[in-house]
Formats: sequence, structure tokens, C-alpha cells
Amino acid sequence: MNATTADAVTIRDLRIVYSSGRQQTLAVDGATLSVGEGEFVALVGPSGCGKSTILKVVAGLIAASAGSVLVGDEPVRGVPDGVGMVFQNDALLPWKTVRDNVRLPLALRGLTNREQDAEIARLLELVQLTGFEDFYPRALSGGMRKRVALARTLAYDPRLFLMDEPFGPLDAQTRILIGREFLAIWERLGKSVLFVTHDVEEAIALADRVLVMSPRPGRIVAEFPIDLPRPRDYEEIRFEPQFRDLQRAIWHALT
Repeated sequence: MNATTADAVTIRDLRIVYSSGRQQTLAVDGATLSVGEGEFVALVGPSGCGKSTILKVVAGLIAASAGSVLVGDEPVRGVPDGVGMVFQNDALLPWKTVRDNVRLPLALRGLTNREQDAEIARLLELVQLTGFEDFYPRALSGGMRKRVALARTLAYDPRLFLMDEPFGPLDAQTRILIGREFLAIWERLGKSVLFVTHDVEEAIALADRVLVMSPRPGRIVAEFPIDLPRPRDYEEIRFEPQFRDLQRAIWHALT
């Protein structure tokens, strides 16, 4: 990475306090982390530790109580440019076809109809959904809806992906299939990713670094570089001795 290039995300001493009437809850306390350009960083930790809260702050959906959050070299004030978010819920528009769900961000980007059609075809081929252009979300499996959601996010051409348990609702087999496809796409595109998951194996299989958060109030308590070679086989890499060593170390940090 060029030393003069700003990281995709820089968070310093982040503090998040939720207020409800007279009651205040300290959700995140002094969290510091970064995501380099083209880097894949996974965030793991116990339920309620503030992982998703950190994503929402980076996305400009909630404001920090204290600390600094930069996307590139710009402080986050509202929703920043160049950020795409993939939620646990695929959030597709049920009254629109696959084609028109993917078309929406392309239209917002100002592409012509011909450019939109070409890009829709390219993205649906990328996520292996060619032939499903005219299907509505209700006619698709959970895994297929995730692929549409990914294609729609790719259509924004974001600099940074924020992913909040995106494969969580899927069954185990589909989760592995979608994880494998997503990893192959990411290794081809090289976008920056901040990825929240409860699944330690998923984090190791995907990421360049895994960050471990403490119980609430959340802070970063451990960092693990994932020095496994790329490109990776999302499933086969789990049988490597180094993978198992990392898994044990991260579980130890979580407990």
C-alpha cells in the first residue's frame, strides 16, 4: 500500500452511547481500527458488543458520541460517498424483478439505458444469475436473493463494502456456496471490506485480518493477521493446520 494513500476506513477512540429517556447505554468504548485500500477485515465478537453499531457509524446511519471516523480522508458526516452496505436481510424491493433491483443504483449513477442493460448483464453473470433477470424476489431461494443483493451493491461501484452478517440467515450448505462465490468475486475486484460475523471460520476463510471485540462496551482486544495464501478455496482452506491454529487462537481471545 502506498504510504501517501489514506486507508479506506480509519476509526480512532470511537465511543457510542445510546440514550433512552434517562437511561444511557455505553455500546462502544474507545474502539480503534482501520481498513486499508483493498483489504478485507473481519470483525468478530460476542452478541451485543457493538459490531453492527460500528458499521452503522461508518455508513453514516448513526453518529459517534466521541472519537473520529474517516472514510478515505474525509470525516463521516451523513452517508459517505463510495460506500455499499450488505445487510443480513437482503432488503430487495419485492415488487421489482431481479433486473430492476440491480438497475436502480445504475440509474442513480446516471448511466444510459444501454449502459445499464450491459452492466446488469455483466453483474448477473458475475453472481451466476444469468437467466433470472425477470424473476421476482419471492420466486428465488435465499442464496439467490443474496446474490441479487450483492449484484445490486456492486452496481453502486463502491470503494468500500460494509457487510453485516450477510450470510447469517442461510443454511450451512448455501452459506458455504455463497461464501465461496463472494470470495472469488472479491479476490477478482479487490475492494475494501469491513465484514461483521459471528462465525470465526468464515472470518478466517475470507479475511486478511480478523479483529476481536470485547463484550459490551465493545473495544478491539485482539488482532490476527491471516497469512493464508490467496487465491483461497473457501472450503478446503479450513483443513490447513495454520487455519486450525488461527481458529484456536481467535476462540481463546473471544473467551
